[in-house]
Amino acid sequence: MIRLKKLAVVLLAAVLTFSGCAGAGASAGTSASAAPATATPAQPTSIKIALGSEPDNLDPMLSAATDTSSVMMNVFEGLLGFNTKGEFIPAIAESYTISQDELTYTFTIKQGIQFHDGKSCTAQDVKYTYDKLAGLDGGTPLNTTLSQELEKVECPDDYTAVLTLKNKDAGFLSKATISIVEKDYEQNSTQPIGTGPYKFAEYVKGQKLVLEKNDTYNTITDRKPTIDRVEFEIMTDENAKLMALKSGDLDIAGVSSTNVPALKDEFTIVQGPQNMVQVFALNNKVKPLDDVRVRQAICYAIDKDEIINVVSGGNGAKVESFLSPSMATYYNDKLNAYTLNLDKAKELLADAGYANGFDLTIKVPSNYQMHIDTAQVIKDELAKIGINVNIELVEWAQWLDGVYTNRDYEATIIGHSGKLDPQDFLNRFSSTYAKNYFNFSDADYDALIEKAASTADQAARADYYKQCQQLLVDKAASVFIQDPYINFAVAKRVEGLKIYPVTFFNLCDLTVVA
Repeated sequence: MIRLKKLAVVLLAAVLTFSGCAGAGASAGTSASAAPATATPAQPTSIKIALGSEPDNLDPMLSAATDTSSVMMNVFEGLLGFNTKGEFIPAIAESYTISQDELTYTFTIKQGIQFHDGKSCTAQDVKYTYDKLAGLDGGTPLNTTLSQELEKVECPDDYTAVLTLKNKDAGFLSKATISIVEKDYEQNSTQPIGTGPYKFAEYVKGQKLVLEKNDTYNTITDRKPTIDRVEFEIMTDENAKLMALKSGDLDIAGVSSTNVPALKDEFTIVQGPQNMVQVFALNNKVKPLDDVRVRQAICYAIDKDEIINVVSGGNGAKVESFLSPSMATYYNDKLNAYTLNLDKAKELLADAGYANGFDLTIKVPSNYQMHIDTAQVIKDELAKIGINVNIELVEWAQWLDGVYTNRDYEATIIGHSGKLDPQDFLNRFSSTYAKNYFNFSDADYDALIEKAASTADQAARADYYKQCQQLLVDKAASVFIQDPYINFAVAKRVEGLKIYPVTFFNLCDLTVVA
């Protein structure tokens, strides 16, 4: 057996986490008599954080949005968690073993963990979660990847869960961070119940999502909630966020690079790369984008440096394929990529039969100013080769349903947050991936992804992923722009905000100091 005793496996992934804020201190007074001092009760602490999009679903089994999961990971937990270095740490599972053939993962569940309704968390909840996600319960699979990988889940006893795979998956431990839900509880979309350090309190659509401290939390020993109430204010407008920060109605907000100079004196600014890829996604099955020459022409016409300078104030790392440089082990820094060449772009369009260009609609989620600004720059750049761009702003829910789920679009601009394993990121271009909204399909790519998934040797696995990145460039699957730096303005009374490799507002790290 392969045994991990200390449960710390290093991953090269990225996590965005918030930290900093201790509860208000208690004061003590002494009476004139000899009576003992009486402590003044600490006042409840609360903070407000801007959330850039409407939650798509509070049930982790049904949610696909990064913003939603970044909040709800405080309510739900997986068998494993992760720390600021991208290392796995014990969560619901206190330890695990892997069989020699790398097909069987046995997790020992920590005893004494309770869901927010007081019920004990056991191996049966783990089985229920994975069975439902993979469709092993007879229902429709909710997670395509798990349905393809997971053979069965068994519970020899209440505190042992055995997950058996159909084939080797070198990155399967990243799936152990999937949120565990309570067996047979079906109201997580409206009244979510998890085991996490924060409990769901309230959700008002279009306004706020409120979490409250779980005083009985005991899953991850070095994570303790200190802030009593956290309100995530749903704010999609940059100017509204700035006004709320200035008035004291917000404590933390993500802001654009252009607004950092005006805020840096009054607020603590935390910024850095976020393991994200901003992509100008092209639907590979709609005309004329189904022609590789047209997609290549677009790649030659896009000036990524201009986008980074204009939209991100120069605070972004240029990418050439669908992986961030922050994934150093797997990132291909020797890609044979496109350089700005308008003559080549026009030549390719002419060869494809579009010498006079064509019309192209870019659907952009209206709640992300960065993507709106990027669309405007791209519109101006593509006009130089005769492509007439129409920018269509759509609400976030409409984007998720129309573009991401139903693939009803020509082009779009969005950011994809990094995962705990490169397979979960690059697999988006696999022909069998349910959410491959790019409509990209290539047999060679599928074969490479499959080999990477079953290869335990890190060097060989990295080589497969590097080949995948080059193939995406060669086939011009889309235009990969940048890993934009994330910028947060933080009120002085709040401390400890950090940037990690996967988007996660870790409220246990936040403290209030004044």
